[in-house]
Amino acid sequence: MRHFKSSIALLLEEYITYRCSLGYTESNLRPQLYAFDQYACNKKAGQDDMMPPFFLDFKKNLKEKPQKFNAMLLAMRGFFNYLVRRQIIDENPVIDICSYKPNAFIPFVFSPDQIDKLLLAVQSAIRKDPMYFFKDYSVYMAILLLARCGMRISEPLRLKPDHYRSSEGTIYIEKTKFSKDRLIPVPKAVISEMSNYLTVRKAFIQDQTSYLLPGQNSHTLSANKIYRVFGRAVKDIGIDQPRRTIANTTFGKPTPHSLRHSFAINTMKRIKQHGKSPQNALPILAVYLGHCKYRYTAVYLKVVDAEHRQGLVDFAISRKEEI
Repeated sequence: MRHFKSSIALLLEEYITYRCSLGYTESNLRPQLYAFDQYACNKKAGQDDMMPPFFLDFKKNLKEKPQKFNAMLLAMRGFFNYLVRRQIIDENPVIDICSYKPNAFIPFVFSPDQIDKLLLAVQSAIRKDPMYFFKDYSVYMAILLLARCGMRISEPLRLKPDHYRSSEGTIYIEKTKFSKDRLIPVPKAVISEMSNYLTVRKAFIQDQTSYLLPGQNSHTLSANKIYRVFGRAVKDIGIDQPRRTIANTTFGKPTPHSLRHSFAINTMKRIKQHGKSPQNALPILAVYLGHCKYRYTAVYLKVVDAEHRQGLVDFAISRKEEI
């Protein structure tokens, strides 16, 4: 673990200890404060130097990285509020420092046809060698659950065998984001695939207490493994696109989480095609996805479908070229 080195290093460590005592983790906070600490070191700044002009210069220094500065600013505000409560300083010097307005973000959206091709590419890449077959098969099943059930990447990796209830055709997802549990129905096509997988699993795995989709030595699958296999499949089917920022809009590249976005968008589109109200279906979809507020689900619905999203990308690129 790196140590803070500026004149306020001890106070930064005390703040992190305080946050941890409240039940927070330091994994996200510490890197943001490292950057601030390094800047203070480079400027040889003491506590008395940390006034608004100091932080305006800090912001100017990071003008090419607005999102990075916004994250740092949030961490610094918390730190200086802590110092105010401890009466070490009289007022928070970053309270009036403005964050950058974040770019609009348009995620990559897979069409139903692209999802089918992606899954076929992942399935075709399963190696027949007994040493690799079951591990590759488990990766395929994880990506299948992301695509067909809209799961977060951590959710299929943490499933235990008894979380899949074959008699009901449901999956129990335990203590994920927002500390919520949920029970979701599984599409018929996934039930069929899961039945085949469990037959193979029984031949390879004797320990029924391990993970449903085990990785090396019956531990959970690595998320990095999912990303690698997903990345190869995206290239194989010819839709590997870079992340693009055009004007004030960022268009995301295909990632495993894009499958969750696509699940939500394609589900709402199908509901509309059947003459039903997407607005009325939003609460149900929110529960299925494990959102605690409907507005979190609505965030996924910035575009109508994959074609609409690609149209926005093409229009933005053409406008940029004209300018």
